[in-house]
Amino acid sequence: MSDFRRPHEAVDYRALTTRLPPPPEYLSSAYLDDPETIAAKQLDRLRARARTAYEVPFFRRRWDAAGVGPDDIDSIEDLHRFPAYTVDDIRQSIEAHPPYGDYQGVTVDQALEQPMRVYMSGGTTGASRPTLYTAWDREAGAILMARALHMQGIQPGDVVINAWAYSTHNGAHAMDEALYRWLNCVVLTTGTGNVTPTRKQIELAVQYRAKAILTTGDYLLHLADTAREMGLDPKTDLQLTALPNIGDKQRLHDTFGLPVYDSYGFHEVQWVAIECPAGGGMHIFEDAFVVQIVDVETGEPLPDGEQGAICITEIYKTGSPQFRYNIMDLSTLLPAGQCACGSWLRKMAPFAGRGDNMVKLRGVNIWPEALGEIVTGVDGVTDDYFVRATREGNRDEMTVLVASDRPPAEFETVAAAAAERLHQVVGVRIGVEVVAPGALDSLTGFGTVAKLVRFEDARDR
Repeated sequence: MSDFRRPHEAVDYRALTTRLPPPPEYLSSAYLDDPETIAAKQLDRLRARARTAYEVPFFRRRWDAAGVGPDDIDSIEDLHRFPAYTVDDIRQSIEAHPPYGDYQGVTVDQALEQPMRVYMSGGTTGASRPTLYTAWDREAGAILMARALHMQGIQPGDVVINAWAYSTHNGAHAMDEALYRWLNCVVLTTGTGNVTPTRKQIELAVQYRAKAILTTGDYLLHLADTAREMGLDPKTDLQLTALPNIGDKQRLHDTFGLPVYDSYGFHEVQWVAIECPAGGGMHIFEDAFVVQIVDVETGEPLPDGEQGAICITEIYKTGSPQFRYNIMDLSTLLPAGQCACGSWLRKMAPFAGRGDNMVKLRGVNIWPEALGEIVTGVDGVTDDYFVRATREGNRDEMTVLVASDRPPAEFETVAAAAAERLHQVVGVRIGVEVVAPGALDSLTGFGTVAKLVRFEDARDR
């Protein structure tokens, strides 16, 4: 008899699957809960999560200062009374209590009794931050990811290529766990194009009849271009049946002839929401999350239909809590109602950019992602862009770098058209530089990161 507890002994799998049904059972059970059942589950789990979160020094300190505690939750609306926090608060916690911070729900010296994994954010908004996951958290999070992957077309037993980067980041590992442990998929762990060359990835996809290739939408389109160079038709020779990829929905659909569904999730909590075939927004996994939308600047709650920052509370984990975590991703909470698919789960709009990337340029609030949407609609501009803010003399300036597939002799014309379009829509002059396709990869992290970097604030340099 060992004197430590192994991962399979640390999870009550019957309780787990009752609480969070995996796919495909999920689609005929919790996915179709009525509003009263959804609300009752959320409130019960929210209260329980508040009690465990209060045992974590980071949350106890903040809640005590705000004069609230676990017993102050009588309804979901009471959640607004609890202070939200941002990534800046996490960074301060890490600086004061290195290297893990004091926001974790478990500590590494408990590993013999409480098996755990540590993964780190990709660091797209600053230094990486660690999150400790218990064995329950890994399995529960994998179920949420399996739900989304299944709803995006992956079937139990499929062969799937996982071309995400296997690194200190959670993404590739979480998808691997979801596919293998909860969908019985056969996973080819190719990693990125830097690990397994693009042509080899295509050869493997054809040879093993992969049904999906998990990667960024941009890299999947690059795979399609390379397949054509190899004399293959992406629609027929690759034989994909699912596109669980984040990117240009229309281009992905046109390239592979398959539906593409919006989804949302992030490092600490895995998958939060997924679009159904009926469209009109993404269904939130409300048996695992409470999603609020708050004003970017004040943090005050916003009404349905108004865009603001996503404030997440997870209600499924046993380790490191995320309790009113203002992730500063922009979205909208859509009005409640039953979807044509039959689900009553609340919907949220797709990711619309970063709230903390806002730049006030000559009195106008500007989000880099909004500039990207404008310039990529200009004739001669591809979907690749990068925005840089600089300080010139005594005023802020912004420049949008865009890729164009036109001959270099036409770059100046394309830049002028893009700059004029920006001025028409935004109302201020913004510089535009045109580069060749691929020239922005080192800035955006194309092919190496889960979430492409689109903005650099160089004003303090």
